[in-house]
Amino acid sequence: MNHGDSVINLSNTGSADGNNLCVNVYAFDPSEEMVSSCTCLITPNALVSLSVQGDLISNTLSPSTPTALVVKLVATDGGRGASTACNPAQANNLAPGLRAWGSTLHALPGAPASYGVTESAFLPGGLSVAELNHLTSFCGFINANGSGFGICKSCRSGGLGGAKQ
Repeated sequence: MNHGDSVINLSNTGSADGNNLCVNVYAFDPSEEMVSSCTCLITPNALVSLSVQGDLISNTLSPSTPTALVVKLVATDGGRGASTACNPAQANNLAPGLRAWGSTLHALPGAPASYGVTESAFLPGGLSVAELNHLTSFCGFINANGSGFGICKSCRSGGLGGAKQ
């Protein structure tokens, strides 16, 4: 197959107290139906990545694979230490320090196959209490379902795709 992937790179630029960030990842199809959710624990000054194909849409709630994806990220205080437990169904204690950008690898016309990369930063947005409750309740449903579907696979240390300076 001659297609690329999109990668979401997440960085903890560090808060004043040096805490970890729990980055709660909520993925939706364009009609705003949640397809997956998970968290990434990021230590200060670290970088982790998620592949859209490999992590966000490979284990969706529905049998169909979305052709487009809306991703919402919520950073919460992860405390200190490697044993911190992050739970996207209980996001609270919103925290600063998250930088996020997407790198999309796409096939360029011609042979042999070559690829281009487009990078774009995630835009900050307001989050009402009602929207946070909506996100976490959907994710709570995914966790309570018990089937394992709808839970993102994993966050990888280091960046996939390009790295922002």
